[in-house]
Amino acid sequence: MQKLIAIANTVAWSGFWAFGYLALSAPTDTGNQALIASLLAAVGAAIGLACWFQLVRHSEATGYAKRANRVPSHLKTDGEIA
Repeated sequence: MQKLIAIANTVAWSGFWAFGYLALSAPTDTGNQALIASLLAAVGAAIGLACWFQLVRHSEATGYAKRANRVPSHLKTDGEIA
């Protein structure tokens, strides 16, 4: 399943960059072309981010990557403010 998410991530980010370029390089007289390319780029970015977050969560859960921004256990309190 993770390989499928990784492939979807790659395809989504490729779509983001391709359609983003098309949206930025579209002629100014064709508004619909730029709008559709912008919407497709936004969809590609959203799917790419969602897939990337899933891959990061999986890599932290399996131990492939260490967890980021965690408070060490010796510094944790029980909700008391000192």
